[in-house]
Amino acid sequence: DIGDWWTRADADAIAPIIAVPTTAGTGSEVGRASVITDSVTHQKKIIFHPKVLPAVVICDPELTVGMPKFITAGTGLDAFAHCVEAFSSPHYHPMSQGIALEGMRLVKDYLPRAYADGTDIEARAQMMSAAAMGATAFQKGLGAIHAMSHPVGAHFNTHHGTTNAVCMPAVLEFNAAAIADRFNMAAAYLGIEGGFDGFRSYVQELNVSLGIPRGLGELGVTADAIPELVKGAIIDPSCGGNPIELNEENLAQLFKAAM
Repeated sequence: DIGDWWTRADADAIAPIIAVPTTAGTGSEVGRASVITDSVTHQKKIIFHPKVLPAVVICDPELTVGMPKFITAGTGLDAFAHCVEAFSSPHYHPMSQGIALEGMRLVKDYLPRAYADGTDIEARAQMMSAAAMGATAFQKGLGAIHAMSHPVGAHFNTHHGTTNAVCMPAVLEFNAAAIADRFNMAAAYLGIEGGFDGFRSYVQELNVSLGIPRGLGELGVTADAIPELVKGAIIDPSCGGNPIELNEENLAQLFKAAM
């Protein structure tokens, strides 16, 4: 999504896309991006084009009823990460800001229900809405959570949403100085006491309640891989939306904090 790169694609060769999501997390159904993993370089390549945006979307929550708990948690927290990072992004987009805030509320209220009872169709429907909202909101930008998660997933074949969830507490801590004020406001809307600190504690508690590993090490990530992961993270497009500028040094510290 840089300069005129999108014009290099042959638009006539892109067939119309009909999206029928069977999870509630990525929000790919409202996205203009295709993600391709290069198995040789272990990089996730993100390719943007307006015609990649699906022409028809069918969101049927009954198609998500069969998701196991692990996937329900991971995909649901992917939607949450999209909303959190969009809300944190310094770019100007008031509509995305509002969508991200309400998306966080839907995840807070309904992901625990969907996790506890996969047949709770109201919870499944609300999570499907939250997924679409998260991906709509992140047109405003993503950040360090995704910049870290993409190379980890490419190198270690981890579940993307679960990896996001593992990285989120460390990134919230890292971004605190830049985002505390806006999350003080968000926490009040979400019914979380204690402002930003309360929100950060809530995120960790939510992860634990959904069986999310406490660190990247539990996902199989090794400390000796951090230099290579940093190289992948620093060139990830998500870096541009982080509220604190990322560099190789602070990314290395972030990976260590998330281990």
